[in-house]
Amino acid sequence: MRASGTFKVVSFVPTDTTPEPAVETALSVGVSRMEKHFEGEVEGRSATLFTAAYDHASGTGTYVALESFEGELRGRAGTFNFAHSATTRGGGREAEFFTIVPGSGTAALTGITGGGGMTVEADGTHRVWFDYELS
Repeated sequence: MRASGTFKVVSFVPTDTTPEPAVETALSVGVSRMEKHFEGEVEGRSATLFTAAYDHASGTGTYVALESFEGELRGRAGTFNFAHSATTRGGGREAEFFTIVPGSGTAALTGITGGGGMTVEADGTHRVWFDYELS
């Protein structure tokens, strides 16, 4: 099954967590906490740990995120975790990864497995979809 929707980042809080021992590279690694709100067939919110090595000036870098989602997929309520990452080189996304964490589902989303993806449109709209199964 597929559930899709849009989301907005409602908070983005950089933390003071730095990998130790520190290693100097051309792009430093940062860790942040985020909250997102979802609308559409994906309805709810997520709490996110977001790690990135990214240069804002050139739009080049890579991120890795782990999210805890609470809400509904196509009317089925529960919670689950999902992980995703991507690389950018000043333009589109590449080397994308997106997976639902096996064994993380609760309530009507117990047994959820699968993957999905994200896109950011030219107008800044963030889209997400989950391709999933429930066992």
